[in-house]
Amino acid sequence: MSNQDHNLSTVVNTSMGSYPVIVGRGVIDNLGIELHKTGQRGRAFLIADEVMFPNPVRRAHEALERGGFKTDVLALELGEFNKNLDTVNTVYKWLAELHAERNDIVLAMGGGVTGDLVGYAAATWLRGVAVVHVPTSLAAMVDSSIGGKTGVNMPNGKNLLGAFHQPKLIVQDIEHLKTLPAREMSAGWAEAIKHGLILDSNLLDKFESMAQQMKTLDGDEPIKAIRRSVAIKGQIVSSDEFETGDQRVLLNYGHTVGHAIETVTGYETFLHGEAVAIGMMAAAGIAQRIGLINSELVDRQKSILESYNLPTTATNLNADAIISATKSDKKSRGGTIRWVLLEGPGKATTRKDIPDDVVLDSVQSILS
Repeated sequence: MSNQDHNLSTVVNTSMGSYPVIVGRGVIDNLGIELHKTGQRGRAFLIADEVMFPNPVRRAHEALERGGFKTDVLALELGEFNKNLDTVNTVYKWLAELHAERNDIVLAMGGGVTGDLVGYAAATWLRGVAVVHVPTSLAAMVDSSIGGKTGVNMPNGKNLLGAFHQPKLIVQDIEHLKTLPAREMSAGWAEAIKHGLILDSNLLDKFESMAQQMKTLDGDEPIKAIRRSVAIKGQIVSSDEFETGDQRVLLNYGHTVGHAIETVTGYETFLHGEAVAIGMMAAAGIAQRIGLINSELVDRQKSILESYNLPTTATNLNADAIISATKSDKKSRGGTIRWVLLEGPGKATTRKDIPDDVVLDSVQSILS
């Protein structure tokens, strides 16, 4: 088994083809070689969040050229504030000026916003060109880069414009995480811990017992945990690509109230992972109140999240406003919310019939 194979975390199988997810230290240097292995042969158009400029971008650029890809680079300032069609238009103009063709490859290098926006541009340029993700934040690595969801925001709401557009390859270099602010790292751990809570009690045990080592990214254990988290997301996407069944919805654990908190705070108070952590506490409260789990698991979840410096309560928010925002979430059907709830460590289910007073009670309990 070569070192490269050892870095292979998972292969995601979709109707648009299968693709490898590679996770390790220094793997960015193999970007061109790995891309060549996928059979892509066009020019490479690398679009990066400008915070990755100049060194990580230069390293990726050189790796692509070594793999035989003529490469052009565009660095943009990317954030929720400009995750919109104006920015997509900037990308289109650049691709047009450089005559990007159907067999060319667009690469997204940055956090979740970069992946969503560049993925959407790739999905719509010439009715779809190949995209490769090089996620550089932990949240993007364990969650948003996998599964082909792309999107941009409108003034009316988040990710209202989007497409399913699966990548050809995902390369996750743990070294990139060294550039992340501590708060961003914590927010990313929230999504990884979520995978343990809903599907893998062993992974959850690891997050619980090794919090210190995980946070400093020392040794092999954090890489193994990230690989496992990536594999969980990959398995779910493979079994429920378009979120039509009962599998992919489980990934929304904590997201119903989390999204609502983001909405009522105008996306300015909490990072996504922080809002999800608080949302997971609300969901745990619901599960406890209807008798699915005991208070011990609620307390355990709370202490694990707090050991990664994640918030588990919110202040100065209105419970009714949050509940009203949950009803307009794009995942609710006919106004009915499918709540993702724990049945035990590493075991989740969905319920539609949660009484309003239970929801209100649980939401109030996280508003300290």
